[in-house]
Amino acid sequence: MQSTAVPSPLHALIQQQIQHAGGWLPFDRFMALALYEPGLGYYANQSPKFGLMPSSGSDFVTAPELSPLFGEALASQLAQALQATGTGDLWEFGAGSGALAEQLLEALGEAVRSYTIVDLSGSLRARQAQRLARFGDKVRWLAELPEQIEGVVVGNEVLDAMPVQLLHWNGDQWWERGVAIGDRGFAWADRPTHLRPPVEGGFVPGSVIEIHPQAEAFVRTLGERLVRGAVFLLDYGFPEAEYYHPQRSGGTLMCHRLHQSDMDPLVDVGLKDITAHINFTGIALAAQEAGLEVLGYTSQGRFLLNCGLTELMQGADFRTLAPAQKLVAEHEMGELFKVIGLARGEAFDALGFSAGDRSHRL
Repeated sequence: MQSTAVPSPLHALIQQQIQHAGGWLPFDRFMALALYEPGLGYYANQSPKFGLMPSSGSDFVTAPELSPLFGEALASQLAQALQATGTGDLWEFGAGSGALAEQLLEALGEAVRSYTIVDLSGSLRARQAQRLARFGDKVRWLAELPEQIEGVVVGNEVLDAMPVQLLHWNGDQWWERGVAIGDRGFAWADRPTHLRPPVEGGFVPGSVIEIHPQAEAFVRTLGERLVRGAVFLLDYGFPEAEYYHPQRSGGTLMCHRLHQSDMDPLVDVGLKDITAHINFTGIALAAQEAGLEVLGYTSQGRFLLNCGLTELMQGADFRTLAPAQKLVAEHEMGELFKVIGLARGEAFDALGFSAGDRSHRL
């Protein structure tokens, strides 16, 4: 399919990049430009992005915006991890609107010595700074991964926004799917490739799947630079066997705008989010290669219940209770979203995986 997007500075820039690359860009490069090009990409522009309703101009809602009880429950796990690792520093990657940081700082209080946000988006950093101003010097911002980290790291819906590569199986060989310039805008174009999915066989002709070298490289680098501490990553995804199931022949690539989803990232470039689900097996293997230990892996619903969400919900009014139920309901966020815990140093029995741990499925 070709795009019919109205020309924009970002559109023109990507066209120029395609021309300079000989007429074809791999999709991960296209996705990086669409999301992160300074001043133009989706996460670099001034659109609201995060919110409960499309009337706010937002495109999607994340768990911290949905209910403050998300951060309160997660704080129980982070408090345990801070104590178990003997650290007092929290790190958050991709802090979005700053809602989770606010919830964690309120819930943890003096247990947190410092709160460091690592975020590529200057516009989002500005919004976070305004929201978190009352916490003063306890909060600081970095634009890139530091050489060394000590503390507990959290990332909520950060991996899914990392660029992915697309592979197409035509029945005889694998092709890498990229983007070219068509008669009416951007168009899909495939090239032969040496790249392969992490599993063999079972793919039906016409299958298009994602591989995640950037997300796995991020986790590997994070593991190498974590001197002491723990990591908790929350996102939507599956273990490898489910991710690359033959019935998932269209992959998981999705776009979000005004709380509606579509599957065409070549249209309205820079005006909507582009995401892909996470292969949590690949994330676990990358972490182990970097010397981290997997503390556990489970659904978000089970994780939050283990962290005391039921007790937090008791006595809550309906306006608080109804959104919180979406966090754990299987047909909402409870099952689709997963949580993986990692640690450097002496392992501990992480609260969030005390029941329902699915590490054996990775």
